[in-house]
Amino acid sequence: MAEHLSQSELDYPFKLLEYFNGFRVSKVIFSACELGVFDLLLKAQEPLSAQHVALELSTSEDGMERLLDALVGMEILEVETTDGTALYSSSDVANLYLAKGSGKSLHDMIIYQSQTIYPLWNNLVDAVREGKNQNEKTFGLPPEDIFQAVYRSEEEMLKFMGLMNSSWILDGHDIATAFNLSCFQKIVDLGGCTGALAREMAKAYPSSSVTVFDLPPVVETAQKHFCQEDDAVLFQSGDFFSGDVPPADLYVLARIIHDWPEEKCLMLLKKLYDACKPGEFKGTVHPKNARFTLLRFRAQSLCSWCVVLLTGGGVLLVEAMLFENRRGPVTAQIFSLNMLVQMEGRERPPSGYTSILNKVGFHNVQVCRTGKSYDAILAVR
Repeated sequence: MAEHLSQSELDYPFKLLEYFNGFRVSKVIFSACELGVFDLLLKAQEPLSAQHVALELSTSEDGMERLLDALVGMEILEVETTDGTALYSSSDVANLYLAKGSGKSLHDMIIYQSQTIYPLWNNLVDAVREGKNQNEKTFGLPPEDIFQAVYRSEEEMLKFMGLMNSSWILDGHDIATAFNLSCFQKIVDLGGCTGALAREMAKAYPSSSVTVFDLPPVVETAQKHFCQEDDAVLFQSGDFFSGDVPPADLYVLARIIHDWPEEKCLMLLKKLYDACKPGEFKGTVHPKNARFTLLRFRAQSLCSWCVVLLTGGGVLLVEAMLFENRRGPVTAQIFSLNMLVQMEGRERPPSGYTSILNKVGFHNVQVCRTGKSYDAILAVR
């Protein structure tokens, strides 16, 4: 915004006012989800009055009418007036992403944002001053044990797992297909939570086996609440920090590295590097004809950059990458602030991920920006 301020923006700060009110806009959506507005409108399959919605959801008519009008102004709901009565109905976007019953529902993500992230962000000033997370001030839990806060009760665990499930239902396909991973026969998703991303991997690469490796309580909850019929994904319990990791051709770390300080990330990545099989040259191929994972590699025997086919073990990191010039994306920058407020880590630009991968021995690194919330970094030993 700073480089492109128009005279009208200098005369009246429209954009700044929009940002100032951003928390109110978020809370309107959060509140409507928590009250069940979108589920009711979807189920009704016909426009409803504010009085009807208020009666069904046990709210005041006046409060509900104001909430519905705000959602109309945000173009999330639609309204028509018949005989002087305003009748409200859902938009296609609300039905698809905000009602619980949709296959692409973000309802669980919104509930987590409202009930966990929002309270933490009330202490953002303290997080910036102190340089540490605000779990103790917000929830009365030790700041150094971040997943004790995340999993502080079965209800909170389910909220967090719902958030992760929503994320990968939305972004999982783009991540699974960011690179051609068909040469990896055994894929293990470390910290794979509900298995949503793993299922996208299994769909994209049906000849590969895909396993979710997570803490025992997480695996138990995932199998109880999130498993699907004829599930192609396997689950295995363990702790990838304190114990051994299962053997695999490809280890997936989705939204894991950004949680932790660099020394802990290096420890984990070194463990995975040691577990990976070394790569072998299988000859050069033309990119247009390649049907396998392609990596750029500087070979002394070749006079220029070429594409070579490698086999061996690797890691796939999935994170919201920053730009190298520090100018965005704003979503990733806000995620990085969230890591300060809630966790112990940070978001990084591509060079940051390349650096930590290089430090443990990975030197064949490829980066793919998906254009969505999360990006992919592939490294092969």
